[in-house]
Amino acid sequence: MNTSPRPPTPINSPSYPREFQQVILEKSQNFVGRTFVFTAISNFLQHHDRGYFTIIGAPGSGKSAILAKYVQEDPHVIYYNAQLPGKNRAEEFLTSTCTQLAQTSGDTSLYSLLQQVSDQLNPEQKLIIAIDALDAIDTSHQSIGSNIFYLPRYLPQGVYFLLTRRPFLKTKSGLLIEAPSQVLDLAAYPEQNREDIEAYIRRYVNNDEELTAQLIANSENNFLYLSQILPTISKEFDGLPPGLEAYYQQHLDKMIPVNLSSEQRELKLSVLKVLAEGSSSAETIASRIDVDEYDVEEVLEDWREFLRLEEVDGEIVYGVYHWSFGYFLQ
Repeated sequence: MNTSPRPPTPINSPSYPREFQQVILEKSQNFVGRTFVFTAISNFLQHHDRGYFTIIGAPGSGKSAILAKYVQEDPHVIYYNAQLPGKNRAEEFLTSTCTQLAQTSGDTSLYSLLQQVSDQLNPEQKLIIAIDALDAIDTSHQSIGSNIFYLPRYLPQGVYFLLTRRPFLKTKSGLLIEAPSQVLDLAAYPEQNREDIEAYIRRYVNNDEELTAQLIANSENNFLYLSQILPTISKEFDGLPPGLEAYYQQHLDKMIPVNLSSEQRELKLSVLKVLAEGSSSAETIASRIDVDEYDVEEVLEDWREFLRLEEVDGEIVYGVYHWSFGYFLQ
């Protein structure tokens, strides 16, 4: 999957921090498929002389694994994971990335280093910087209106950013860029996702077509769900596996943070209770809990990364992104 010639070693031969090495190894284990994603990335690199390529997907849809596998196949790609503890602020990203680029912790700016690398690249060479989990970035310490992680608005020739993030509102992307860009939404490829899900399941389940079909249906194309369920299929659990519960608790902590006022907390809990029961429109939720529809819409916008949106009879209906998350909430 080496999609581009490698730059000379002095330009781009990062030594990943240990915690990143562990993530890459962990996320790329038992990897299957995703050929359609790698093909799209390769096509983008071939048809543009610079740019941003973003993979979007619900929690657990395999974004981190895709990025880890990509980096594992080409270790000359710069890698950063914003989801790790202490790695979600711009200063951490800039220090780590500049160090990987220059093999020094000097104070050279990111854009300056990118330009230096670009000036040394041959026409067919590319510098790729992969950033996982943009949804985890804390922008509270950044300048108002700046790009998340201060990512460059303009890119030098031969420089690419490969990003992953959960679903988001376009108005809250946190990125203003003047460079070629492409977004690949994993949800737009249901058949390819299903094929990869089935291949993943068959690594654990052999010759049991009924169980395989049931797992495919229950997975709803979610790899994280399967990664927790498959090792436990011979065990008895009263509820969900502990790892899955812990993962969903992280979602809940982000949806209803501890620093909310009692009024905000009550509103969000009320909305969540309705969503846990099944999909509903903002109007229906507002009517059921007797609050203003605008207030409900604001809550739903804040939770966009955890929700699945569908249009039913011309109306947008909201539901949690996976049935097992709804089960956890109930």
